[in-house]
Amino acid sequence: MIPLRLLVIVGLGAAAAPGCGDPPASRYPSQAIYNEDTTLDAGDLFEVRVFRHEDMSGTFSASQEGTISFPYIGLVTVVGKTPAQIEEDIRGRLADGYLVNPSIAVYVKEYRSKKVSVLGEVRKPSAILFTPGMTVVEAVSQAGGFTAGARENAVQVTRTVDGKSETFTVPVQAVAENKAPVFYMRPGDSVFVPRRRF
Repeated sequence: MIPLRLLVIVGLGAAAAPGCGDPPASRYPSQAIYNEDTTLDAGDLFEVRVFRHEDMSGTFSASQEGTISFPYIGLVTVVGKTPAQIEEDIRGRLADGYLVNPSIAVYVKEYRSKKVSVLGEVRKPSAILFTPGMTVVEAVSQAGGFTAGARENAVQVTRTVDGKSETFTVPVQAVAENKAPVFYMRPGDSVFVPRRRF
């Protein structure tokens, strides 16, 4: 699992050449990875590694109370904290009488509290778990892929940023064929695949 503290590269995707009858693609934001909020919430799954102390390492899920139970130090509050903040908390508490200069790393495996909805002409319309670096192609694939009647190059992605809703037209099939820039998903995005006009 790649650590989430990555530099976000922002650019503009050029309009792709859609298929016959499809609307032009939006000039949409393209970035290496998107995860503006790395704080954990209840249900999120993450791994804590204590180097040279494998018996203390493990995978944890944030409880509804916002905590995990960690070896030796007991309850650790994780909800509302970033991986770096959790690392610092555990490191400090283990160093207080348990380990000398402990080395801690926290890796988020699943943001179960963060989801993306995929609706319309897909085989399994559903809300799917958001993962860092998820693309629109991956989102559609996790929803079972396109139906026979889908307009693959006229997919609508709606997202809300700072209280404002914006919809992008994404040529998903063209993206999958490397003919258009990659479109990275954000938590809370809604994907709608329209039906083809016969």
